[in-house]
Amino acid sequence: MDELGPTPPSSEIISESHYLRRREFLRNAALFAATATTVAGSLRFLTRGRRVTDRTAKEPATLATLDVARHVENAGGEEATPERDVSTYNNFYEFGTDKSDPSANAPATLRPRPWTVTISGEVEKPGEVDIDQLQRWFPLEERVYRMRCVEAWSMVIPWVGFPLGDLLRRVGPTSRAKYVQLTTLLDPEQMPEQTGRVLDWPYVEGLRLDEAMHPLTLLAVGLYGKTLPAQNGAPLRLVVPWKYGFKGVKSIVEIRLSETQPRTTWNLAAPNEYGFYANVNPAVDHPRWSQASERRIGDLHRRPTLPFNGYGEQVASLYSGMDLRRLF
Repeated sequence: MDELGPTPPSSEIISESHYLRRREFLRNAALFAATATTVAGSLRFLTRGRRVTDRTAKEPATLATLDVARHVENAGGEEATPERDVSTYNNFYEFGTDKSDPSANAPATLRPRPWTVTISGEVEKPGEVDIDQLQRWFPLEERVYRMRCVEAWSMVIPWVGFPLGDLLRRVGPTSRAKYVQLTTLLDPEQMPEQTGRVLDWPYVEGLRLDEAMHPLTLLAVGLYGKTLPAQNGAPLRLVVPWKYGFKGVKSIVEIRLSETQPRTTWNLAAPNEYGFYANVNPAVDHPRWSQASERRIGDLHRRPTLPFNGYGEQVASLYSGMDLRRLF
């Protein structure tokens, strides 16, 4: 559709009672077990210095080639991580907590077409838009970005997409809009692990409005010039290259602007480990490991982590006067 329609019911805002249920012992125990398993798997992968196990060593599905209008190199000339690694080494808990689970499970159940995205909250033109129409609104760009996971591994990825700011300008934030909340699909038929209690679903992430409007902030619809694979967040995901990877909400179905800071999934689950801002900062360790260095997937040796993941020149001004040690 070419125009956004009426505002849909805002039924997915997380209530206070919903928040309190997050503190239940059983759910927290499951969360700790899942994160411990994930980090252990990451360390095993990195220590071995090899790619995914034979269980998921499959040829990638045939994906449509995208019409890319512009190519931008934003990774300091670093070589891109092999496509096979990017598409088979993923965090996407809706399909399992092991790195190989998303590529093994997501293509079989996730249906990225038909797909609509709801625009709601403090916008002048709320409504719904079909994903294909959304892609036609904006010229697609290939952006090569560094990606730093909070687990201390990293990649270099050639995303294809368009700036989130372009979409926000089109729908028109009201004068009350200060934050942007992005929400993943809630559908256990397509995302089977949503029947479990590792996290409270749907997955929710958020940005300050000025972060969302920054030119580096991308809504990605593809990788390596092709349509985004299911395991990487098809058909639409967020990419914010100066923040830890868990901010990159996948399979987005709602973009909601609000006056108040949204409650985000990992920050609510473990606020001492996963902050709302989640800016890459080598001087602020995770409670269970150092963030001073990282291991690029495919490399044998660690490298120093860069403040703001190397994008400080472009984004540090967003946090002028703020205590960067408190912005995790």
